[in-house]
Amino acid sequence: MTMVRGGLIQMALKAPTERSPQDIARAMLEAHVPLIEKAGQAGVQILCFQEVFNQPYFCPSQDAKWYAAAEPIPGGPTVTRMQDFARRYSMVIVVPIYEEAMTGVYYNTAAVIDADGTYLGKYRKTHIPQVAGFWEKFFFKPGASDYPVFATRYCKLGVYICYDRHFPEGWRALALNGAEYIVNPSATVAGLSEHLWKLEQPAAAAANGVYIGAINRVGTEAPWNIGTFYGQSYFVNPRGQIEAIASRDADELLVHDMNFDMIREVRNTWQFFRDRRPETYGALTAIG
Repeated sequence: MTMVRGGLIQMALKAPTERSPQDIARAMLEAHVPLIEKAGQAGVQILCFQEVFNQPYFCPSQDAKWYAAAEPIPGGPTVTRMQDFARRYSMVIVVPIYEEAMTGVYYNTAAVIDADGTYLGKYRKTHIPQVAGFWEKFFFKPGASDYPVFATRYCKLGVYICYDRHFPEGWRALALNGAEYIVNPSATVAGLSEHLWKLEQPAAAAANGVYIGAINRVGTEAPWNIGTFYGQSYFVNPRGQIEAIASRDADELLVHDMNFDMIREVRNTWQFFRDRRPETYGALTAIG
């Protein structure tokens, strides 16, 4: 039996938004350290945080102040420190932060660090929303990462970020590229989103025969108060069954053992990849 131990950390904001992005990043990182160390001591092999984990979800504003929250990847302070934790605990770490590619060009990105601290690469959020309260196009350029899959020490790992999850094409592309486990770091508030939260990732897991780790932050974030981030980070198996779920409102490390033998079992039972008909799907990319 091939078991992989995953860890997901959900957390509320730990510093007022009036402070500088650099101060907030320091406060959030220090708040995460005890849970990172707890994960390492618990034998977690793959750890992931929430979307832009070291900042507030600042997209209800259109304030250029937050451009200062962006860091280079690799080589920035947050990724560099996570490389140290990865080496210390032999733990793959997915680090979702705000990336500065160059002055004026910023992405919503997740860096992937292998269990020996090696930087493997990054995924840039592909689908960027632009609706009231979620002015993400003000902050993020759409990524064009071609749905990379990272050959980590423990598994073939994919990343899909928050709003991406509404688009089934990316889940399928990651699975076709070899992903066994896909993480979806998010920042999503109560309302219609909460209804979809437990529908979309289980459906994607079942359709593609993969494990998915879905991560959401918790609490409210002044001064915007667009709603309550409802936590409930979870692991879902290739049958679409939620196997472990975190609380709705608490800082939490969720640890769960995933049976990767189930991936082969499910794909051999439901032959979706064999029976797909890509030659008939051309109109899907031609429309719109």
